[in-house]
Amino acid sequence: MKQDLVAGIDSSTQSCTVMLRSLENGKVIAQARKLHPPTTPPCSEQDPQAWWDALVSALTELKQWWPRIAGLAVGGQGHGLVMLDNHDRPLRPAKLWNDTESGPQARELCEKIAPEEWARLTGSVPGPAMTISKLAWTEQNYPGLLEKAHRIMLPFDYLVYRLSGSFVCERGGASGTGYFNPFTNSWEPQLAAVVNSQIDWISRWPTIIPSHQPAGVVKLMPELEELAGAIVGVGTGDNMSAALGMNLKTGDTGISIGTSGTLYGITNKGITDSTGTINGYADAADRFIPMITTLNSAKVTDMFRKMLRVTPDEFDELALSSPPGANGLQLVPWLDGERTPNLPDATGHMRGLRTTTTMQDMARATVEGVLCGLLAGGLALKQHGFTDDGRIIVTGGGAKSRAYRQILADLTGKPVWISPVGETAAAGAAIQAAAAVLGCTNIEMADRWSVPLEKVAEPQQDARHVLDAYVTYANALSGELQ
Repeated sequence: MKQDLVAGIDSSTQSCTVMLRSLENGKVIAQARKLHPPTTPPCSEQDPQAWWDALVSALTELKQWWPRIAGLAVGGQGHGLVMLDNHDRPLRPAKLWNDTESGPQARELCEKIAPEEWARLTGSVPGPAMTISKLAWTEQNYPGLLEKAHRIMLPFDYLVYRLSGSFVCERGGASGTGYFNPFTNSWEPQLAAVVNSQIDWISRWPTIIPSHQPAGVVKLMPELEELAGAIVGVGTGDNMSAALGMNLKTGDTGISIGTSGTLYGITNKGITDSTGTINGYADAADRFIPMITTLNSAKVTDMFRKMLRVTPDEFDELALSSPPGANGLQLVPWLDGERTPNLPDATGHMRGLRTTTTMQDMARATVEGVLCGLLAGGLALKQHGFTDDGRIIVTGGGAKSRAYRQILADLTGKPVWISPVGETAAAGAAIQAAAAVLGCTNIEMADRWSVPLEKVAEPQQDARHVLDAYVTYANALSGELQ
């Protein structure tokens, strides 16, 4: 049978999505989704085996297409810490990107090495999300465990390793560790040496290979026997994969509204920021993808929707029925601590409540708070030379919301676009898989499969003053909490 499909895998915090696309034209053929165990900061951990079980289950749902699958690739949650012993068993549950327990260790790392040096070498400054901080947390809370770690990797590296047996990584995902240099595409073991100077770190980290290169092939195993021999792409971080899925170009702004919120764009030159507001990551196509990340995104509106006891559609209607600024109600949505700004112990703040406050105002303030937190980071990107004269393209679960789309257009004064393919991280992983199968670059593959974006919102009301008010309020709060 002709192998004319590829599988793109999005292994996120919440679930595993597998998307099958035509190798010829990128058309979506089928997809399946399986949930991961729920987790919430400050201690956010999952058993890596649960990711594998979800992946196998999702693939099994698509078993009728297995003989046609030529390749697979994984776009997965970044930053997390997976440690395997010499029998490839996890030494403990993986700490995820949104685990904030390593906040004290992140601060200590910046006392041992200046933030300016971290930014110069890695494009980022350690925060609780970064893998380097989780290594330091492990060293302090489980002395001796790091020495027992035979392999140290990111969550998507783990799935690639389980699929192919190849212990590899690429620059996009690696740039989220805090010990990889995206400007030279090499590990910086001296940074991890401040955690433990007796460990041979290089021997414990994956080999870096190009982002479009195959990691290997699916090895023979009982649960995926009919997929054996299919090419496995090296994988990348979920935001890097989503950028491929949307075919993001220089000048475009990508905004992901999911468990976390991210705002990012593509640049040919890396951006460094010693304040830690911006992460100067590499992308999966030999460029850079400077990014800001918020810890609280669509889950904030989910919480307020449940409190108001309304459906998603009803919540959207409420939010769009209140004017810009929600009649003076403001929410700073740091419900589970925050990453940008770096306030892991913060909580949410709301002001402007009056006896005249309505459900509509509450819904509008919630959406405005989440979006303004992201757009405030976008202002920081512009201060570092980031160009945002292209399109605003949204992705993630929140991108399906009419309220998020319209209020984003009103806050920015610009149209909002989406990719009609949907599930952009899985779609981008399929692009990476196809590039590995066909022997081309990820950019070439993304261009080959490119489809016109869909405009989903035009500005209707000028709400740019709402962002100004949010920045003033959030900066004052941040100063009090530092």
